[in-house]
Amino acid sequence: MSKSNKWIVRAGLLGSALIFHKYQLNKIARKTDQLTAKAVDELNAAHPGLNAACRFIDVDGIILHTLLAGPEDGPLAVLLHGFPEHWVSWRKQIPALAQAGYRVVVPDQRGYNRSSKPWGIRPYRLDALTKDIANLIEKLGRETAVLIAHDWGGGVGWQFAADYPQMTDKLIILNAPHPQAMWREFQKGWDQRLKSWYMLFFQLPLLPELVFTLNPYQTARQSFQQMTAQPGAFSDEEVEMMAVAMSQPRAMTSMINWYRALRFPVANEEAHISVPTLLIWGEQDFALSRALTDDLADWVPNLQRHYIPQSNHWVQNEAPDEVNVAMLAFLQT
Repeated sequence: MSKSNKWIVRAGLLGSALIFHKYQLNKIARKTDQLTAKAVDELNAAHPGLNAACRFIDVDGIILHTLLAGPEDGPLAVLLHGFPEHWVSWRKQIPALAQAGYRVVVPDQRGYNRSSKPWGIRPYRLDALTKDIANLIEKLGRETAVLIAHDWGGGVGWQFAADYPQMTDKLIILNAPHPQAMWREFQKGWDQRLKSWYMLFFQLPLLPELVFTLNPYQTARQSFQQMTAQPGAFSDEEVEMMAVAMSQPRAMTSMINWYRALRFPVANEEAHISVPTLLIWGEQDFALSRALTDDLADWVPNLQRHYIPQSNHWVQNEAPDEVNVAMLAFLQT
């Protein structure tokens, strides 16, 4: 074969590979959109008047795939998911908040599901994540919001309330430690250090995302159905939604880059919270010690706690009724 023919063959193979790659990307995106549409339709069918719908919202160049529900003129409630979740992890809270009169806003945060996935680690610094939420609130034409946040979303929630107190009406955190409490428990001894082994593992290049994406369906089943205190907390359909979201191009790397970006310090490390705050905690949490909820007065003086003894880390899915009652009681005071 002549040299020119070899180049033609190579170019053809490369072109075919690119076409196949593009086909796979479109296939995953279509599957995600189909699952999302079905989940939203089921929410609306089960809760007439909810008017839930998903939109892509541009917040200063970052596109956030966002579910909106409830009365458009209601006070804003922004719900922030954790790792490795997305908006559907709040499906059991959205109707309750909307029925209480809130305009419910549930973004897939940057790096997750159908939202933008910037390259590199620096774009996932905590100050960039909190800025997304500030921009989202402003883009919706509002000045303030109630923030409700779980797991890594709670990390964003704590820092947002510290950095943007003027935009935070109230703060509700579910199984996410205040950053200073986390640092305190790390310094105390090995209990929380061992529970947080994965944070060190996630600093490795490539290997963590390889482990997660070898079989994303198995990863999702293990994360949500096997690591729960309440069988049935996640349906097979919801697990499929999580798995397909993990399978999206660069998604797993982007999600893990939240952990890698912890190497970059934030300006307001003390994270003093002045707004009224409710901390809901599933006491069977496999990753976070109950001690993280103790002695927070120096950082969160206006704090209420609500413990749920029978729940694990996925508290809003395992005990949705109790979580909803606790949240609404706090919001109505």
